[in-house]
Amino acid sequence: MDDSLPRPLIKNIAFFGDANIPEQDPVYKDAYEVAKVLGAHRYTIVNGGGPGVMNAATQRAEAGGGETLSVTFKPKNAPGFEGRYIGNITDKEIKTTNYIDRMFKLLEHADMFIIFKGGSGTISEFGTAWVLAKIYYGHHKPFILYGAYWAEIIEVIKKYLNIDRQELDVFEIVTRREDVLPTIEKFEKKMQEIKLEDGKK
Repeated sequence: MDDSLPRPLIKNIAFFGDANIPEQDPVYKDAYEVAKVLGAHRYTIVNGGGPGVMNAATQRAEAGGGETLSVTFKPKNAPGFEGRYIGNITDKEIKTTNYIDRMFKLLEHADMFIIFKGGSGTISEFGTAWVLAKIYYGHHKPFILYGAYWAEIIEVIKKYLNIDRQELDVFEIVTRREDVLPTIEKFEKKMQEIKLEDGKK
């Protein structure tokens, strides 16, 4: 490793998305192929250890040579939660005791997030990642909203809710697999610039 190069600030990337999609679904395929590229570039893929998008991320990241980390919990009295998927075997597993713990551990152990199409669970992860990015703006964890439909969702949110400029600056909407890595590299560059500026103060 070249010691003159700055240490990457983005190493762990969390995948959020629908647990209830089959392998034939375009969202599953997108998550699968994006994870392949990121795994080949030695990013660690973080997910909730469940099926659907989470399993797609694990399987393809490992096929691409990347490391994987899951944050799981065994649901009790939670019939609406998918739980841990037996086929989603990651290099490392962090076990938690409830959904809230699991979500915040996922956010904690990732340096940025890619958010695919999902349901209410994905909405909770998206909302929490977004508010944390606002609170810690400038030292926040950025995220990608993957899919063309996100543009319409964000427009509706902007129209009816109170969203400021900084909140719109912490993410990018990406619609093509090949644009994910360049977007991550753009986030990395921006974060390195902020770190350099902080070092001058």
